Amino acid sequence: MGGSIRRYLKFVKPYKWMIILTLLIGIVKFAIPLFMPLLMKIVIDDIIGSPTLSPEVATRQLFYWIGGTMLLFFLLRPPVEYYRQYYAQYVSNKILYDIRENLYAHLQKLSLRYYSNTRAGEVISRVINDVEQTRNFVMIGLMNVWLDLATIIIAIGIMLTMDVPLTIVTLLALPFYGFSVKHFFGKLRDLTRKRSQALADVQSYLHERVAGVSVIKSFALEETEQKHFDHTNGRFLEKAIDHTKWNAKAFAVVNTITDVAPLLVLGYAGYQVINGPLSIGTMVAFIAFIERVYSPLRRLVNSSTSLTQSFASMDRVFELMEEQYDITDKESATSLPAIKGKVEFDHVSFAYDTGDPVLKDIHFTVNPGETVAFVGMSGGGKSTIVGLIPRFHDVSGGAVRIDGHDLRDVKVKSLREQIGIVMQDNILFSDSVKSNILMGKPDATDEEVIAAAISANAHDFIEELPDGYETTVGERGVKLSGGQKQRIAIARVFLKNPPLLILDEATSALDLESEALIQDSLDRLANDRTTLVVAHRLSTITHADKIFVVDAGEVKEMGTHEELMAKEGIYYGLFQVQQIDN
Repeated sequence: MGGSIRRYLKFVKPYKWMIILTLLIGIVKFAIPLFMPLLMKIVIDDIIGSPTLSPEVATRQLFYWIGGTMLLFFLLRPPVEYYRQYYAQYVSNKILYDIRENLYAHLQKLSLRYYSNTRAGEVISRVINDVEQTRNFVMIGLMNVWLDLATIIIAIGIMLTMDVPLTIVTLLALPFYGFSVKHFFGKLRDLTRKRSQALADVQSYLHERVAGVSVIKSFALEETEQKHFDHTNGRFLEKAIDHTKWNAKAFAVVNTITDVAPLLVLGYAGYQVINGPLSIGTMVAFIAFIERVYSPLRRLVNSSTSLTQSFASMDRVFELMEEQYDITDKESATSLPAIKGKVEFDHVSFAYDTGDPVLKDIHFTVNPGETVAFVGMSGGGKSTIVGLIPRFHDVSGGAVRIDGHDLRDVKVKSLREQIGIVMQDNILFSDSVKSNILMGKPDATDEEVIAAAISANAHDFIEELPDGYETTVGERGVKLSGGQKQRIAIARVFLKNPPLLILDEATSALDLESEALIQDSLDRLANDRTTLVVAHRLSTITHADKIFVVDAGEVKEMGTHEELMAKEGIYYGLFQVQQIDN
């Protein structure tokens, strides 16, 4: 817990003076009501119980004290309350903003491996729910707890000036209170963490199922999915009830202790009044001060519950922040200069975390301006090969070079800025068509966007959309057909105009009409730039300068279409099968 708090305090530090100001304002706010018990004592002992004051004088003094107190409350309480609430909320919101900003920057640097192994809903839950829960550390831990402690200390100080023995009786319950809080809230943090994880599981399940609702409906799985959701939701309910049971026990014990304390004071003070040494006004004031002492203690119990949730959420937030980057720039890394497009794989091998080799001794060269294709059976390693070029992964052995530069020696951003990628399933964001195209070049003009769309054979269908280029495409481009999404993805690469192009099965999932349009735009896109193509349909890459047949992580054949057909090897067999299928 200490490590999480220390890391959180780094985000708090820039706002420390505003927090101190808020605490000072809060002390004034909580100190004002402490005057009320003293006012009770004055009214009862010095005004009502005074044997020397006439009714007229006593009445006048009563209204002077009451009127003066009301005036004090009207003048001080509203601005004090306003600024305490405003600054407290302002600081907590700013801290949450800073944490989410840092988290998002961190998420941008995590590798594809992390996202392959982590559910999107889990990430979202930590960035939204857990970060929000840490607000309590600011609002309660850094503000309200200290204000309650200050209130208790001030109240006890005043009580000691009035009657020391009665003050000691008032505080007899405090050791039992402290022991019970330590006992019950030690376990509550673990229960809270399990509850948070169960909630994240529910959110992850929902995120996946909402994204795949078309699959659920097409297989008529509504009832089955309802049962699965009930199971996941039931696990959350189980953890929530465990948390609630323990929390209820804590409140039952602690609140009993704080309820017994006033009875002890009332009994002792009543005895002292009956036997003479204590005035009625002092007894009434003490009973009022008990509420000023034990109400903050009860709030501290509530605060402990909220802080426990906050600490558990802090752990989850910083656990995400501590996730290591797979791909990082060396300290000596330099920016990759403008490239000509020569790509070299120098005896490259690669393995994922499992340790099993995916690529074995891959060795080839692509000259600037050439178009090369990678073909073979699914799972052979084709996409892994091209994924090494933008450093989605780093090689396990050997080296990948562009224009002689080892990719591990250059800055990732400078590398990826010079590569354009079109995949089989390109992601569009739930924004306008124009915004999705602008991802290729965020500062492009409208004319450049339209020119890119025309080059990608996308302009005509975009113009027919309800709002043209301002039409929102829905989550992952759900409002568009597969061919339309692909053409928008190609348009943004046209806009980027990179010297190196990667096409990873860009047409394999399309109908023939869409494929013809897209193939035409891809041919134009590949013109005069180095292009690496992962192809499923061999008929689309017969024009390639080189074709590599990849099987079981190795390059088994290499050559032009004509050379490979003449060999009558693996490529020849694949091509013949596809010709028969067509």
